Amino acid sequence: MLGWVALLAWSVWAGRLPVWVLGAAVGVNLLTFLVYAIDKRAAQTGQWRTRESQLHLLSLAGGWPGAWLAQQGLRHKSRKQPFRAVYWATAGLHCAALAAWVGSGR
Repeated sequence: MLGWVALLAWSVWAGRLPVWVLGAAVGVNLLTFLVYAIDKRAAQTGQWRTRESQLHLLSLAGGWPGAWLAQQGLRHKSRKQPFRAVYWATAGLHCAALAAWVGSGR
């Protein structure tokens, strides 16, 4: 996670990414944490649940640190190994895509 933050910060500092990307990263992570919290509450009360595919899309979009914090802090989706395997795949894909984008110099 620290490597991801460092890559984002360096990319903005070096002019490879616009500053608004930092705000977007914070926003998507707050949204992701909130969606996990809502899903946790829904699981506890027998209400409508968020699809796992939607949780994974949020991770893929850059919300994987917020998802990790929610999994640890809320103890939500932290023991379901098939979910965790896909979660880590989305985190890896996001980081690879970010590195490729930054590395291309666009």
